[in-house]
Amino acid sequence: MTSSEALTWLYSMQQFGIKPGLDNTRRLLRALQLPGTGQRFLHVAGTNGKGSTCAFMESILRAGGERTALFTSPHLIRFSERMTVGGKQIPADEIAQGITCLRSVVSGWDPHPTFFELALALALDWFDRTGAETVVLETGMGGRLDATNAIQPLVSVITPIALDHQQWLGNTLTEIAGEKAGIIKPGVPAASAPQAPEAAAVLQAAADKAGTSLTFVTEPFTDFPLPLPGEHQQWNAALALAALKAAGLLPQNPEAVRHGLAGTQWPGRFQSLAGGSIILDGGHNPHGIAELVRTWKARFGGEKAHLAFGAVAEKDCRQSLRLLSEITADATFLTVNSPRAVPDTELAAAWQEAAPRIPWRLGTLTEILSHLPDENTGSRLLICGSLYLCGETLAFFEGEQGFEASTQ
Repeated sequence: MTSSEALTWLYSMQQFGIKPGLDNTRRLLRALQLPGTGQRFLHVAGTNGKGSTCAFMESILRAGGERTALFTSPHLIRFSERMTVGGKQIPADEIAQGITCLRSVVSGWDPHPTFFELALALALDWFDRTGAETVVLETGMGGRLDATNAIQPLVSVITPIALDHQQWLGNTLTEIAGEKAGIIKPGVPAASAPQAPEAAAVLQAAADKAGTSLTFVTEPFTDFPLPLPGEHQQWNAALALAALKAAGLLPQNPEAVRHGLAGTQWPGRFQSLAGGSIILDGGHNPHGIAELVRTWKARFGGEKAHLAFGAVAEKDCRQSLRLLSEITADATFLTVNSPRAVPDTELAAAWQEAAPRIPWRLGTLTEILSHLPDENTGSRLLICGSLYLCGETLAFFEGEQGFEASTQ
């Protein structure tokens, strides 16, 4: 198979949906004799900030001389973003080779592995063959029954927990924290961001039951400005450092830590585009949007945004829009390029309830990006609501014709 054919087959596996549980993942990893011997894993769960925390950890380790690997999801533009070694994405020929092997291995399996299980196996196989020493693994969703939880890590890391994916994880912070706490294992130290009291209690109880240590970060990182804006990123950086310390992997050379933090790249997180006339952010639930609004106010004071908003289903769009109305001059609603997209008309209806006095219209992303505000007027466009929307936007600016829409 070519890489295009291989990815077409892999994306078709999304028909099997999401199937929480570890039995099929363990079967798949046994069949492939994965993970490789001698590899070390750092496992990250949480609601918001997982990707940024993973990116900080990987960058610090790489700056310290480690041959690193990183597994995250979803991608923004193309599938290959989900897995890197030494900061480089998996090449097309490796995708073709790996998926061809996987397809042969799982032929006839019942139940069939899911898209996410297969993507994880592809990544672990490539990491093993390229000699990656230390692997940073981001959970796909939850933790306890997430495919990545089949791996034994050096440290378990929990980023801020908030309401999201309630149809899978529960309707309260206590229930969701219970799922996230499922990555805490006996003999494996854990590190956590500050949490709401009810979530913190669940995490501490899980650590106590496992007989392991749990460190809560108590101060944000403020030694120097970070490349990812916002106070929440200072907390993510502090958590990354605490996790590496707990794992015994924090570089002894302060310059390596400084270089790693300063060199961290993670697109779609209050990212400035078009000379600063666009702010692009992947906030897609009320907790993430609240951080976005806080960062906007800290950066731009009372300036109001031209909002472009799109979202996918199962998100609390009404609360997110109420929060965004604080910094919005006018809004454009669009339908994200995803089978799970919320129609623009439905978003507009929610906006009329949340902010009836702020004007709005329906539009398309191409139309919006073809008529940007003048950067000299201090009038900025804020694009947010979905990581899929971030991917579409970045693809537009890169002239990327191969935007790969995905439901997972």
